[in-house]
Order: sequence, then C-alpha cells, then structure tokens
Amino acid sequence: MRSLAPNGLARAAVRFKPASFAGTFVALMMSALIVAACGILLETGARASVPAERYAKAPVVVAADQSVRLVADSIDGPEETVYPLPDTARVDVGLAAKAARAPGAEAAVPDFTFPVRQGDGALVGHGWGSNAFTGTALSAGAAPRTGEVVLDAASARTAKADVGDTVALETAVGRTDFRVSGLAKAGAGDTAAAGAAAGGKATAWFADAEAPALAGHPGKADTIAVLAVDGADPHALAAAVEKSLAGSGAQVHTGDGRGEAEERGLAYAKETLLGLGSQFGGIATLVAVFTAAGTVALSVGQRTREFALLRAVGATPRQIRRAVAAEALLVAPLAGLVGCLPGIALARWWFGQLKDRGAIPEAVDLHVSWIPLLAAVGTGLLAALGSGLMAGRRPAKIKPGQALIEASVERLRPGVIRTVLGLGALVGGAVFAGVASSSAGDNAANASLGVIMLFMLAVALLGPLVARLCAALFGLLLRGGASAVLAAANSRTNARRLASAITPIVLAMAFASTLVFMHTSESEIASEQLRDGITADHVVTDPAGLPTGSADRASRAPGVDAAVSLLDTQVLVPVEAGGERTLQGAATQGISGSGAQLAKVQDLDVRSGSLDRVGAGRIAIDKTLATSTKVEVGDHLPLHLPDGTEARPEVVAVYGRGLGLAAVTMDRASLAGHVTSAFDSTLLVRGGDAKPLAALGEVTDASGYAVEQNVDRELGAWANYTMAAVLGGFAVIAAVNTLVMTVLDRRRELATLRLVGSTRRQVLHMLHWESLLVSVAGVALGTTIAMITLTPMVRGLTGESPHIPPLLYATFAATAVSLGLLAVTLPARAALRDRGA
Repeated sequence: MRSLAPNGLARAAVRFKPASFAGTFVALMMSALIVAACGILLETGARASVPAERYAKAPVVVAADQSVRLVADSIDGPEETVYPLPDTARVDVGLAAKAARAPGAEAAVPDFTFPVRQGDGALVGHGWGSNAFTGTALSAGAAPRTGEVVLDAASARTAKADVGDTVALETAVGRTDFRVSGLAKAGAGDTAAAGAAAGGKATAWFADAEAPALAGHPGKADTIAVLAVDGADPHALAAAVEKSLAGSGAQVHTGDGRGEAEERGLAYAKETLLGLGSQFGGIATLVAVFTAAGTVALSVGQRTREFALLRAVGATPRQIRRAVAAEALLVAPLAGLVGCLPGIALARWWFGQLKDRGAIPEAVDLHVSWIPLLAAVGTGLLAALGSGLMAGRRPAKIKPGQALIEASVERLRPGVIRTVLGLGALVGGAVFAGVASSSAGDNAANASLGVIMLFMLAVALLGPLVARLCAALFGLLLRGGASAVLAAANSRTNARRLASAITPIVLAMAFASTLVFMHTSESEIASEQLRDGITADHVVTDPAGLPTGSADRASRAPGVDAAVSLLDTQVLVPVEAGGERTLQGAATQGISGSGAQLAKVQDLDVRSGSLDRVGAGRIAIDKTLATSTKVEVGDHLPLHLPDGTEARPEVVAVYGRGLGLAAVTMDRASLAGHVTSAFDSTLLVRGGDAKPLAALGEVTDASGYAVEQNVDRELGAWANYTMAAVLGGFAVIAAVNTLVMTVLDRRRELATLRLVGSTRRQVLHMLHWESLLVSVAGVALGTTIAMITLTPMVRGLTGESPHIPPLLYATFAATAVSLGLLAVTLPARAALRDRGA
C-alpha cells in the first residue's frame, strides 16, 4: 500500500490545479450516489420484516409455504428459486389438533380472515376462536354458534342490529341470514387485521365450525396460532410443533416470522426491492462505474503533456503510476462519501414512493447500514484506480520524447486490445439481437437486455473510431461556414475527447428510451386490445367486489342478452427463459357463464380452438403465453393456481388480446376455492338498460371502463419512468460534466484561435457546432441501440412493433441537444473572458 500513498506530485496536482479534478469528483460522487441508493434498497429487501401484530400473543404460528419453489441444476449443484404465490396458501384445519398435542402447547387455534359484504359495505370476517390471542371480548350477548354472528360496534350500527336481531350478510357461499348472538369490542389483534384489510373495515366473527365454508375454503385455515403454557420456551415449543407436523408441508414461524405469515404482501415487497436493488441496481451500477471510469480516464488523458514533461525532467514510470493512483486515493474516497448522502436521500424517497403506492407494507422500514455505503465508496475508488492507471499506462512507459509528441497530437490508431474487445462486443450484440428476434416472451426480453449491454460496451470501447466516423459525416454535411468546418476538423483530430462526451449521451438515450418506450408500447397495445375486446354495452364494477349472483340478477333484467361476471386473479405458469425453467405470473379471469356467453360481451380475438369448450379442466390462453410455454390447442398446460395448487388443464382455445384483457381464461368455479375473495370484480352486460344494474355497483360503458383501466396501468408505469429518470439523469449529468471538462481544458486552444484573428462569436459558434455533433451523434447511436433492443423485446412480449410517441421522443432528443449546448456555452464564455482569450 505504500506505493499508493499520496506523494508530492499527486498532492501538488490536486492543490494547484483543483479545476482539473472537479469533473472527476462530480463523476465519482454521482457514481457513489447510484450505487449507495440501489445497495440500500437491495439490503432492505434482503432484511425486510414486519413485527407480528395479530399474532403478537401467539408465540408460534403454523402456515403453509406461501411460495412455489423450483429446483434447477447449476454448476454449483442444485439451485432453488422461490416465487411468491399470487394469493394465500392454506393449511388443513385438522393440523390444529396435532399442534395442540405438542409438549408446551396450551391450545392451537385455526385462524380465518375473509371478506364479507353487508349491503353496500364490506366487513372483515374471522372465526370466533381467534379471540384467544387477539384480545377481542364480548360486550353483550354470547359467542356465535352455527348460523350466528358477533358484530363489532361499527358493523352493528351500520346494520341497525342488536343482540337477537337478524342480519343479511354475503360470503363465499352466498347471501345468508345470521342471528346476532353478541356484540364485541375488537382486540388489538383484530384491529390490526381490519386495518391491514382495506383501510380499517368493520369486523364480524362467526363460529369456527362454520368459518372455513363461509371463507370459501372448507377444511382449510389461513394459519394455526399455537398458544403456550406458562413458562414454556417459544423455540422449544416451535421445535415440538414442527416435529408433530412433520410431513404435512406446513411451516412453523416464531418471532418476526409470524409477521411474515400475517402480512402476505411482505413476500412481494421483498421481491420488488431485491429486483430493484439487484437487476436494475446491477445495470445502474455498471453504467455509473463505466461513466465514472470514462471521466477519470479523460481527466488523466488531458494531462498527458504534464506527464510527458515530468518524464522529460527525470520522473520514472513508477513515479507517474504512483502519482495517478495517489490522485485517485485523494479524490475518490471524499467524492464517494459526499455521494452517499444524496444516495441515502434517493433511497428514502424511492422507498417512500413504493410504500405510498402499496408495493411495500407500512410496517416495513428502510434499512440503512454501512455495507452499501462502503460498497459505494469502494466501487468508486476501484473504478478511479483502474481507469486512471490504464489511462496513464502509456504516457508512463514510453520514452519522454515520444510522450511529448503524443501529448501534442492525438494518436490516430486506437489500441489493439481495445479494438478487439470492442469488435467482440459488437459481434456479441448482433448475435444477441438475432436470438432476441427469433424468441418470444421472457426469452426475447432476456436476450434484449444482453443486446443493450453489449452494444453499449462496444460504443465505449470503439468510441474514438465512432467519433471519428461521426465527425467525417458531419464534415461532409457542413461544408459552408468557417466555424462549422473548423468544428469538423477539430472533431476529427480529437476523436478521443469527442468520444468521452458522446458515450454518456448514448447511455442516457439508450437506457431511457428502452425503459420508457417499453412501457408506452405495452400501454398502447394493451389499451387498443382493451378497447377492441370489450363489446359489452354496460360494465359494472365495485372496489369491494360485486354481490354474489350478480350475473344471474343482471341476466333477469329486461332486454339483457348476456351477463358474465369476471373473477380476476393471477396464476403461475412455467416458461423456458434463457434455457432455464422459470415461473411467470399470468393475469387470469374466471368467467361465471359459458364461453359462448363470454363471446357476446368480450372479443378475445380467438386464433384457434373455441371458447365454447372452456369449463372444468379446460382453459383458453393468449397467443404470447402459448408461444412462451410451447403449447397449442389440445395440449395440457401445467400451472399453479393462486394458492399454489397444481393443475394441468387442457388448452381449448388460443386468442390474441391477452395483454389488454387476461392471459388466461377459465371457468370461475375452478378459481373460486383458490382465492381469498370469491367476490367477482367485474360484470359485463350485453343489452338492456343501465338503470337496473346500478344496485349491483358502479355502471359505465365500455369506453369508460377502458379509461379507468388505462389510468390504473399508468400508475403501474411509475417504476419504469423512475428508473429511466435515475439512469438517464445520471448519464446526462455525466455528459454535461464531460463537456464542461473538455471546454475548460481547451483554454490554450481557444486563446490561440483568438490570437490568430477569430472573433469570440466565431469561437462560440465552433463550440456550438461541436456540441451539436456530440449531441446528435449520441442521440442517433442511443436511438439505434434502443430500437435494436426494443423491437425484439416488444414483439416477443406483445407480438407487435414498438410504439414511440413522437412528442416524447422529440423531448428526449431536444433535452440532450439543449443541455449539450448549455454545457459548452457557459464554460466557453467564462474561458473567453480570461485574459489572453
């Protein structure tokens, strides 16, 4: 480490020429910001937990595995991948008796939580036995028996009922009259459950023997809460319960694990945070480090004359290398530490936005530790050291005289290793583009990510050659005007400097365009499919779910030709992606009527087979999903229902509007027992008048329903725009930073132009033309890379071509050009005001 200690040359360079290191400092600071923010989200996802609220007084909780696990062979042996279930997996009620017999157990109580409708309102239903651990207590009356219910104050007030009265409630088994056996004050556990279930709904308790059927899952419980005898050790009790339930597949939770069993959204929150921190964070880190390394290399390259003079007066190659390394040690740690502060702020803002949008449970907290911050500082330091040493390698090892010559005139021939690697990346990108164009679904998306990364690497490695080519084309187009001709000549002879400015713009344009236009393409295609697919005259919706039997009630209205209700959920479908078997979530609609009735209210654009055969054990799927799973009409598609239950239904139809409507269509009865809420979400009605339907929910027409669905989709696109803003903003700042560095470094050149007779206006015009060349070249290359990436990705996922809004694209391009001009104009004016310019 002694050779890396700051020596006199390094300290003098930083002390007496601080401006030359300002650009490096900014680049390394921005790099640390990105790495720190993504690292904090990644660590939060890995450590995310929620405290037990409903089960706070139950030391042990038994629950089913809330995920599907796929095991695949890898180089390191079997590798398990976990996929969270779309809905809740449940355990057999009979396991409670086994758990209760475990040493140290006082009781084992099956727990149920399910939605209940009361008129136009919604309640949260539970089994009465849960009062043993929730703290709920009767304030009047008695515990419920079969056919009875206990209400809390809010639900009793709404129903205008008291003990002994009868109330009509709707559950999974339909509309039923229940006698109010008692009134209760909800304990802390039930209050927490009601608060988590859609904003603090009122609560109703039913007999434990009746609750599973009312929930729509006979013989099943959400969890089993195990209570301990006084003085029992929770861990010993958990071990005993686990032993008694061996072979059942149930999982035993203690501590914060109880909170995970209680909060179903935690698994998806972890997946979201881990995805942001690892997948997006990995790309963002590569871009940040890549850009920072390029800026450091530019900074070192700008001082080749200085290094040449040092070599001429006797400095050894070792001293030059040590000076470059020491400069990195002086600048990089401070820049990294400064960048960590806004990185923490960015992570907090991002995390808060995800929480506000419901992607993360309120009880999850952001975890900030020294690990991601150290990684951010260390990554910047390694990038600065590596790029600085590589950039200073040639001026340090060649002879002093040759070093002075190369410092005066840029080498036209790029390095052999750099050229070979760049051509290899270019060929690799072309190969991946071919693979992506011949693939479908996730295979196309995965291959497309390789396309953009390899082409970006090729641009960075072959930057001087690309810049020289762009400058040559620029010179052909601009033969008139001294400023334009001078700008073209300047660009050709200083291609390395030009390449350093072009690369960040290419990065910004390629990544931002890919992320944003991926969403605009999916949104446009989905909107079109939704508009064309809904042929019903009336669409009825209710956020709390439609009343049971809505389709039958609507079909009896005068003039109604067809009425079909939809139960919306997701299933997990195995697909082949990148040679590996993965599970993909597919939007699913369960239909209340036949396929023939559905065809009257929904045009799915059937390509093969017939919807008439949709029923028990028979489904219809979207063509993109059919391509991804390699199935066709007549084949059986293995899938996991929302609660993880495995099924192999026969595919009886393949249709073309799955992105806008649903990727899987099946009969409602096959889904109802595998979801938490069996209340339908949408009712499609053909014919009749809207007025009789108002009692079922909010009524709109097909176009109004399409607008509402599109608004929901726009809210879901926030993540794409945020990622595009983070990556694009960073790259744009890097481009501006590079342009400012190059202009400030050219003070001597600008002064010389003024001495030979050029006016300030001519010099500024020359710099404007150079900036225009940089911006246009960056925009053109970035657009090309984005289109090569987007086309196979969008075709694979949707079967259509990308949709690029002209105004939005023009905004991206105009922003790049405007910032480029501004980044050149301001420092150029300052330089031209200096004495001698």
